[in-house]
Amino acid sequence: MSELVTSSPADALVSVEELAAHPEWRVFDCRHDLKNTEYGRQAYARGHIPGALFLHLDDDLSGAKTGRNGRHPLPAVADFAQRMSACGVDAATRVVAYDNEGGIFASRLWWMLRWLGHDRVAVLDGGLAGWKRSKRALEESVPLVEPRQFTPHPQDMAVDLDQVLADLGTEWMLILDARSPQRFRGENETLDPVGGHIPGAVNRFYADNLDDAECFFKPAEELRREFEKLLDGRPPAQVVQQCGSGVTACHNLLAMELAGLSGSKLYPGSWSEWCADPSRPVATG
Repeated sequence: MSELVTSSPADALVSVEELAAHPEWRVFDCRHDLKNTEYGRQAYARGHIPGALFLHLDDDLSGAKTGRNGRHPLPAVADFAQRMSACGVDAATRVVAYDNEGGIFASRLWWMLRWLGHDRVAVLDGGLAGWKRSKRALEESVPLVEPRQFTPHPQDMAVDLDQVLADLGTEWMLILDARSPQRFRGENETLDPVGGHIPGAVNRFYADNLDDAECFFKPAEELRREFEKLLDGRPPAQVVQQCGSGVTACHNLLAMELAGLSGSKLYPGSWSEWCADPSRPVATG
């Protein structure tokens, strides 16, 4: 069995040039549209980065919904491990994820692999847009890969609803909400039945991690300054990341990792789980 191989935070993002120079890396196309869930598959079929396999947010990066566990609950560890094995990923495999939406879906795969102990994973900076800007070729064929044995090593990187409720209102926990400012305030909510946010949460819109074109990540030093201002002296270990359904929150987790602020945790159920029970408090504005 291969030994677990770890990487540094600097390895969490790769450039188009780095990816093009390493055709042996396992690449995953994670494109998705929350309102048109077939978009990703259709876009992949029309053209993708050479060698890339497709992973669907609902089918591959999420588990079964109960109506009370959020819109994108985490899949069972065994199910996701089996999917990675079938895609040719083992402990020695270098994985790169990309999308065409600023990295929000690619960062979900990045976080999930790290959650299961696989640190050799990165997000493609600039995603498909960056690849196209560099005049790189796309392909339509689906690559054939040899299955490998992916052995999960689950890490303590998530908190559940009970943990959030237990620490709500304390100085210990800082909740960062990655949704847009409008949704955070409870305005123009189109994805969940209730608008608003968890009381005490602070808004950090995921798009603020990107440049003005919402394509490439900001420099690490700039991200660090911005997040340190939000943390206001708290260590990253006291930060809980959430969003609508545990997807764009991974973008903030990645940004903090790039900034050298490792250790915050994901609340996978996020707002879609929180607001499923009307007895839970809701803040607006």
